[in-house]
Amino acid sequence: MPLRHLGVVHDRDAVDLHAAERAVADLLRALGKDPSSEHLGDTPRRVAKAYAEMLQPRDFQLTTFPNDEGYDELVLAKSIPVQSLCEHHLLPFRGVAHVGYLPGERILGLSKLARVVELFARDLQVQERLTKQVADWLQEHLAPKGVGVVIEAEHLCMSLRGVRATGALTVTSSLHGLLREEPKTRQEFFALTGVSA
Repeated sequence: MPLRHLGVVHDRDAVDLHAAERAVADLLRALGKDPSSEHLGDTPRRVAKAYAEMLQPRDFQLTTFPNDEGYDELVLAKSIPVQSLCEHHLLPFRGVAHVGYLPGERILGLSKLARVVELFARDLQVQERLTKQVADWLQEHLAPKGVGVVIEAEHLCMSLRGVRATGALTVTSSLHGLLREEPKTRQEFFALTGVSA
């Protein structure tokens, strides 16, 4: 079987930068700040552009190859940097994702695991949904024998405000197939990620 590509294009609405700039200026005024001051004059544009960048994933080609050698052991990409925006406070959360799969008929170009994480992380998110979306998407598009995703992240909405629990990590997981059903395979996945199950 030949190399196979699947073009992955996000389907989110385009960002209206001018409307976002006006909204940031309004927010600054509501917070008692003058958006026309020398120090804040360009802030609405910068903030609008920053949020647009954080909310738009890059398109990519999902490259898969035939599993001609019949490789049937766990493939794991550890410590993939992940950053997203909490949909409740619009503050970042960041950490690492560990993404693994048991190959079926096809194997995946390794960099694509990080691309899939980014595809769903560049959105307004909750960590639980993000973890599940990555696992579900890989299960659907790669058809492996199993998929496992663990995300460990610090949420600034928890460390900068409210309880102010700086350094606290939230850990979420999502498993499919043999990684969910077979205790030994599940244990191997969690041992390799360094997360206690």
